Amino acid sequence: MTDKQLKKSAFLCLFMDYSFVDIILHPLYDSLSSYSNAFYINCTHYTYRQLAERISAIRGVIRAAEKDEQIWGLALHDDLNTYASIFALWMEGKAYVPLHPSWPADRIKSIKAQVGCSNVLDSCAAPYTGDLLDDWAEASEDDLAYILFTSGSTGVPKGVKITRRNIAAFMDSFWQTGIDITPEDRCMQVFDLTFDVSVQSYLVALTRGACVYTVPYGQVKYLYTASLIQEQHITFGAMAPSMLTYLRPYFEEFDASSMKACILTAEACPVDLMEAWYDCAKNTEIYDFYGPTEATIYCTYYKLTRGWENLSLNGIISIGKPLANVQAIIIREDGSLVEGQEKGELCVAGDQVTPGYWKNDEKNASSFFIRDGVRYYHTGDLCYWHDSGNIMYSGRIDQQAKIQGFRVELGEIEHHARQFYKNEHRVMAIAFQNAQNLTEIALFVEAQPEDTKALVEYLRSKMPQYMVPTRILFEPTFPINKSEKIDRNQLKQILL
Repeated sequence: MTDKQLKKSAFLCLFMDYSFVDIILHPLYDSLSSYSNAFYINCTHYTYRQLAERISAIRGVIRAAEKDEQIWGLALHDDLNTYASIFALWMEGKAYVPLHPSWPADRIKSIKAQVGCSNVLDSCAAPYTGDLLDDWAEASEDDLAYILFTSGSTGVPKGVKITRRNIAAFMDSFWQTGIDITPEDRCMQVFDLTFDVSVQSYLVALTRGACVYTVPYGQVKYLYTASLIQEQHITFGAMAPSMLTYLRPYFEEFDASSMKACILTAEACPVDLMEAWYDCAKNTEIYDFYGPTEATIYCTYYKLTRGWENLSLNGIISIGKPLANVQAIIIREDGSLVEGQEKGELCVAGDQVTPGYWKNDEKNASSFFIRDGVRYYHTGDLCYWHDSGNIMYSGRIDQQAKIQGFRVELGEIEHHARQFYKNEHRVMAIAFQNAQNLTEIALFVEAQPEDTKALVEYLRSKMPQYMVPTRILFEPTFPINKSEKIDRNQLKQILL
């Protein structure tokens, strides 16, 4: 994208016509008098009318609180009260910070202390005494909607601030992708509420009068998800590719024909997995959505085409083009724009980009920059522009390694390893420092231990010797973090 195009895109963004009330609260309000189903939680349906009563009751609790705080803690449970609490806070013009009951007490204390909130909603069973749905508190588009705390490199969780404008811009962008949800749809919500894709999962459904189907805590997620899709005839949902990897052995007996659209997100999407999913989800349009929390859930998307070759790099599907309210550039280390198909760091701007981290000036200074009057966020992802205008994802910049002076992309090693295993096993390449403080590469394979001679010979036939892993380790099951991604840090601990 040229500088001229960037300036035009940024100029147009200033005049986008959307607001949090119009794009979130009004559409929800229009459904709250309905007796159609709003949620399916732990085998029980709840109507929009029941949701309305819970929102009203919780608004009463908020108004009666001793301290009138702008930001509230929200204890997360898979129940109607938790979802109702989110909308009750938003109608009161307030924001929430997710607090998971399974977190260590010290982490919860740290987050509450950083934010300075003492009020916590914890699935309160306040009695319903009448509707409190009409009078919404006045709030600015720049007021916070929620703060998501993610792991910090210093050991202290860092909070990503998401405003009402950020969410409104995201939802406006989402509807422009062409995905259409109607009141007849049955939409799946499989993500932990501490992860931002969960926000998309329930907002898309509830702002169109559809029903949200959740996965209860404590269930084997991929098995419960499979039963939801088949037994409840799910029509739309977002999942991590890891979920499909666990389901893949059952694809031949698994019926996902009810799904009309499916988003794969949270991690890189392997081409072969998408092709296998097509055979199972016979009526489904599949999308690869990409985005950091700092850009409000997603910032680019790619619609796959059934029966045609889809854009990929090292066996990983393209992350596509920027959403409607996002501008994207790819830069070199010196900050200049890349040329042609040169690789560089993807940076994004627009109304979806967070105003910054909560009380963290140092992190804000290193993560954001101004170019031609536009504020960009450093994603840390290595990408390049395809001739079609789509973005090709090559891996994390911090997952590159220098071996004997050569820059190595770990994604290329993983690609060749997947090819050797005919995509039957997941793999993960990790750079580490040996006892001599030299960089080596380890390859983890999700499988039972076996002789590695044939694998090493194959890798040597595909790559220079310095790229061939010096250690190959087998793990029966890769650890997964709260975001449904392979937990690279846990694997790295095995090497220490």
